[in-house]
Amino acid sequence: MRLLTRLVVGTFLLWGVWGMVTLPAAMAALTEGLASRDAPWPGLAAPIAVYAQMACGLAFIAGLLTRWAGLVCAVMFSITASTMYPLEGLEGALPAILLVLIGLDMLARGPGPFNLRALLVGR
Repeated sequence: MRLLTRLVVGTFLLWGVWGMVTLPAAMAALTEGLASRDAPWPGLAAPIAVYAQMACGLAFIAGLLTRWAGLVCAVMFSITASTMYPLEGLEGALPAILLVLIGLDMLARGPGPFNLRALLVGR
């Protein structure tokens, strides 16, 4: 079950940022969106958030650095949930809240038995 969770959540995280990684206009739109919400340093925050989410997705899929990726995921989506909730209510913030919980679960329990780290360095 841990493997399935890692694969689904990792794919979801990658899918969510793929356009911003591959299309400069999408990254510019995110930067403008952050600026319109008075986020600090939107020109720096946007690429950091996008590439951190991409790194978390890759780490979850591979099962490498899963606990660290869980921590980053939980922190990043805590910030997202706290900014989404006042604007869109619980329904708008729910995906971010779920990703916080999944990140905390990955932090606490690790990748499970099927992961790339186990293949590379053993148990």
